[in-house]
Formats: sequence, structure tokens, C-alpha cells
Amino acid sequence: MITSMFAAAFAVVAVSLWPYMVPFSLTISQGASPPESMWFMFWGAGLIALPLTLGYTLLVYRVFRGKVVASREYD
Repeated sequence: MITSMFAAAFAVVAVSLWPYMVPFSLTISQGASPPESMWFMFWGAGLIALPLTLGYTLLVYRVFRGKVVASREYD
């Protein structure tokens, strides 16, 4: 409920300020990086770093799965 209210409020603000990133002074196209930088981020972060991060997270999850007991309390 709270999450949907936050998302709706954020959407209303985003739509009301639509072409502007900084209200009434900087548009989205003016604030965007050059296409070369965007392609670098796409290949570097999107296709290389993200799968490595997800793979590492899944590996760590499998290694530590079942090793923590929820009913055990600390003294």
C-alpha cells in the first residue's frame, strides 16, 4: 500500500515536470550524456558488470543457504 502510494506520487511529479530534469531550466535531452558514453555504460555496466554481480550474488546465496537458523538466539 505504502509502496504503491509512493510510486504514484513519484509518477505524478515526474509527469508534471516532464521535459525538465531541473525544473524549468534543464531538459532531459540537454542533461543526457553523449551517445558514446551511453553505449559505454550499456556494454560495460549492462552486459558485463550486471551479469557478474547477479552471478556472484547467486553463488553466495547457494554457499550460505541453510547455514543460518532462524530460531537460534544470540546471548
